[in-house]
Amino acid sequence: MEHNKVDTKLQESSYDDQQKWVLDSSLDSRGGVPVRARTGAWRAALFVIANEFSERLSYFGIVTSLVVYLTTILHQDLKMAVRNANYWSGVTTLMPLLGGFVADAYLGRYATVLFATIIYLMGLILLTLSWFIPGLKACNQEICVEPRKAHEIAFFIAIYLISIGTGGHKPSLESFGADQFEDGHPEERKMKMSYFNWWSTGLCAGVLTAVTVIVYIEDRIGWGVAGIILTVVMATSLLIFLMGRPFYRYRAPTGSPLTPMLQVFVAAISKRHLPCPNDSSLLHELSREEYTKGRFLSSTNNLKFLDKAAIIENRGSENGMAEKKSPWKLATVTKVEELKLLINMIPIWFFTLAFGICATQGTTFFIKQAIIMDRHIGHNFIVPPSSMFALVALSMIIFLTFYEKLLVPILRRVTGNERGISILKRIGTGMVFSLITMIIAALIERKRLDYTKQHHMAMSVIWLAPQFIVIGIADALTLVGLQEYFYDQVPDSMRSLGIAFYLSVIGAASFVNNFLITVTDRLAEEISGKSLFGKDLNSSRLDRFYWTLAALTAVNMCFFVIVAKKYTYKSVQSSLAVADGGDDVEAASVGNTSKYT
Repeated sequence: MEHNKVDTKLQESSYDDQQKWVLDSSLDSRGGVPVRARTGAWRAALFVIANEFSERLSYFGIVTSLVVYLTTILHQDLKMAVRNANYWSGVTTLMPLLGGFVADAYLGRYATVLFATIIYLMGLILLTLSWFIPGLKACNQEICVEPRKAHEIAFFIAIYLISIGTGGHKPSLESFGADQFEDGHPEERKMKMSYFNWWSTGLCAGVLTAVTVIVYIEDRIGWGVAGIILTVVMATSLLIFLMGRPFYRYRAPTGSPLTPMLQVFVAAISKRHLPCPNDSSLLHELSREEYTKGRFLSSTNNLKFLDKAAIIENRGSENGMAEKKSPWKLATVTKVEELKLLINMIPIWFFTLAFGICATQGTTFFIKQAIIMDRHIGHNFIVPPSSMFALVALSMIIFLTFYEKLLVPILRRVTGNERGISILKRIGTGMVFSLITMIIAALIERKRLDYTKQHHMAMSVIWLAPQFIVIGIADALTLVGLQEYFYDQVPDSMRSLGIAFYLSVIGAASFVNNFLITVTDRLAEEISGKSLFGKDLNSSRLDRFYWTLAALTAVNMCFFVIVAKKYTYKSVQSSLAVADGGDDVEAASVGNTSKYT
């Protein structure tokens, strides 16, 4: 009630007064309307980015060394270790679908981050204890032929607790950080466009620290010591996150976002016999006084069948009034458009899976290649295999800085688009780099096999640098683009789920990657009588698997371009924003349409 009263007062006030308050249904820590100068924007987002740095430090301290751990400590063969790593990665990146739903519908993003961090810490503590409690240790002897079952059980329980924690933490934290910027305020909206780039830079800093410092400790000092460091860092980041509480802007949970979608389907089917009016103004929509939360969406021309849900069948009669009171009989244009947004996202999600498959190679087969190559720098220092992933993080940080500071300003002037280029063009460009990565990886693996046979010695690990660097550039374009796309294009009430959709691309890709390993291996056995994946890489033909991924990515890109060209971006009615219409820019005034690409 307090929020609505202030909103009404603000609507009657001057433009300067409106700049004092945040008008996007956010609340401050006391439940009131946030004051712009005291809350949100970078002053709040920096606390969130610091928390993400710590979480990625912990996650990549585990994921990049997981194949190493499974093969050296748990003594699994290559195929089993890669499958287990992919299963864990898949579950970890699909869990955010549940966590994002809970955050949007019931707990809110802030509370979900807190609960998820506690579960995450429980996993890290158990992982650490499995190296210090005598009954949970992998082995009592220096040379361990077979690990204890108790250690194996404790290890898998710990990493899947971390999966559950990540499921709530990742989508809620990233969307909570983006919530600190108001879409309807021109300056803050530009800040939000930069937020995803700087968020990813902080993320990469955590990754870089993980794959250099943490991985070195795991390799040279011990996994238990690394576990202690990760636990302490994660606990510290929780305290930092709590310190930012007075500066945050909060969004109240709105209940299940799926129910309104179902209501639109039911209403459209019940009115399937009615013709759609050519004039969208004849469709049902709430007035600005009635619609106190969220933003109005303008009617679009795609999926016209769903527009039937917004047709007022008995206009002006008593039946018409009753119809308006039931969301199962009559939906607003905004609710119809929100459902269209989700349906339009399905092909985009599907045709980015090929990129996700390429990205998963960076923490599985790329690392396994590094293990058996010559990693000496000088006479004494040996690079830990997982530290090669530092090249991905470094290339992302360098490219994102270059992209944000140099490319975007130039592209803005050339294209007239506030983002420089539209989101889908950014995603598609990154997919080109993922294709180049697979070609490079296939050529280098072929050279490595030939070199090993001819010289009977390992080739230098430096040869792997190009594929790590190029996949880092691909991640900077496509992964960051996917984050922004799924946050921006979902309905406002589903933004944690939006981030979860982005993460699910990598999760589903991990499972598809396992399927491809099985299929290509069986086909190879049927055609040549030899397995594609032997007990080690020297008896495998990983280069052929990389060529398969390159061909798959090339074909997939053709379909992605077709889908992207037909895609209709979210069309938001805004009174304050300057339009960002993909490749065109329009001025937006009250009642006009602003397209956020």
